[in-house]
Order: sequence, then structure tokens, then C-alpha cells
Amino acid sequence: MADLNVKIGDLQLKNPVMTASGTFGYGEEFSDFIDISRIGGIIVKGTTIHKREGNPYPRMAETPAGMLNAVGLQNKGVEYFVNNIYPRIKDIDTNMIVNVSGSTLEDYVKTAEIINELDKIPAIELNISCPNVKQGGMAFGVTSQGAAEVVKAVRSAYKKTLIVKLSPNVTDIAEIARAAEESGADSVSLINTLLGMAIDAERRKPILSTITGGMSGAAVKPIALRMVWQVAKAVNIPVIGLGGIMNAKDAIEFMLAGASAIQIGTANFIDPAITLKVADGINEYLDRHGFKSVSEIIGALEV
Repeated sequence: MADLNVKIGDLQLKNPVMTASGTFGYGEEFSDFIDISRIGGIIVKGTTIHKREGNPYPRMAETPAGMLNAVGLQNKGVEYFVNNIYPRIKDIDTNMIVNVSGSTLEDYVKTAEIINELDKIPAIELNISCPNVKQGGMAFGVTSQGAAEVVKAVRSAYKKTLIVKLSPNVTDIAEIARAAEESGADSVSLINTLLGMAIDAERRKPILSTITGGMSGAAVKPIALRMVWQVAKAVNIPVIGLGGIMNAKDAIEFMLAGASAIQIGTANFIDPAITLKVADGINEYLDRHGFKSVSEIIGALEV
């Protein structure tokens, strides 16, 4: 058994496999299928300062080798999370991480301040990149100045590990990653979904109520892999890779490209046990190649 431990800021992960926000609920939903405490980290669904109803239906569409979603960060708000969700998940024996989003700078800061007080939440993932929110999210993540502004503001309010989730819908993702690092991010995660759309040709109408939505799944992997490789060379903080990871081989490729950990998203909808299969697959790969620790393969791509 190889050493699968990795460190992201002050966050100690028992293995490099995490779940992507919005694809794993609050973790409890999967406990009938797997021992969720074996996962390195669970990033719960996006949380905002106030309750959000999300976008009108339909808000999901299947695409070749992937899916589009325009859920719109539906959640009951941070106070509901603190009072109702947190007591149920705080004793799960893994890193429970909250994905934080907002429509204004003040929203981000206030939400982060509230979560900072929760002893059993060791990190937040700052979503500055969600392409489904018409206000806020997208705007902060598409320029280095906007990214720096929100990261700096949240950093002053949040004292634990700060992960910043980056949008791929930009010209130079490495530049935005550097801005996040310089503003106090402990880690960056990428990529969030790519902006796409689907059309019903018979009805001559868009399939999604919002017309466009976020594309995820196997089809985005080559783009995600390229961006992770670029960002890993551009920053000195740990990179968390995600985007189209469907199996252990995919996860290993992201780590070779420079990711210290990975997140699994869309694949959870296909196989609720995929996280543990990937963790076991990484271990098998390390054993087969004679590596003693997963750290030996991080950034080990030979070019």
C-alpha cells in the first residue's frame, strides 16, 4: 500500500480524491452506497448568503460524452446550512469543505465569515467561476483584477484553507491563477464547467431554460488537463484538477500534469462508488510502478 496522503494548505487529505461541488450533495446522500469517510475530501454543494431557488426547469441536458447544467446554485442559504446541515455532517471522518458563491463581494465575505466559525469545516472552495449565475460569479472569475479583488476580500475574513475554483471561460487561466495566489489563495481548483448550449431542432428552441449552461463530463477532459498543466507551471500553490475524470487513469493523468489532488464530478451520477474505485486505482498504479508515495507522481510528466 503506497502512501496516498497529500496536503493542500493546512488541509491533510488521506488520499487525493475529492468530490466536486454540486455532484455529491452534502455527502450523506451517498452513504448508502459507500463508506464516504474513505474519500479524501467532500466539497458540498454551492452555498450562498441567502436562499436561492435556482434556475427554472429544464436545467439539465445530456450531451455526447457529457452533460449541460444550469441549476443556478439552488440552496437554502448559509444560515440553513449552519443550523440544519452542519450538525449532520460535522462528524463525518473526512474533510468536509463548503463551496462558497455570491452575487456581490459582500455576499462572499459574509458567507466566508459565517463558515469560518464552524470548527469541523477546515476549508472553503471559493466559486468565482460558475457560468450559470447571471450576476456575480462569472464576472469575478474572468479577469485577474476581479479574481484578485474577491480573493483578497475573502482572505481577510477567512482564516483556514482557501481554495479558489477557476473558470475555464477565459483567455489566460494561468494569469488568473497567479492573481488568486498573490491575493492569498492556498490552492486553486480547475476547471469549472465550460459554457455551452443545446438546441431542440424539432421545436427550434433551446433545451435549457437559461439557453446556455455549464458543460461537464468526459468530453471536457483534454481541455481541463491542458489548463491544469499550464496552471501547475505558473503557480507555487497546490493545484486541484477536475474536469472529465471518469476513472483512475484519468485521475493519474491530472496528477502527472501537476495536480496534487483531483475532484470527481459528473462520474458520480453514473457510478456512486467511483470515488473509492479511483482511490484504489491510484494505489494500484503506484504499487505497479514501484512508487512509495503519491507525491512522486505529482507533476512527473516528462516533456
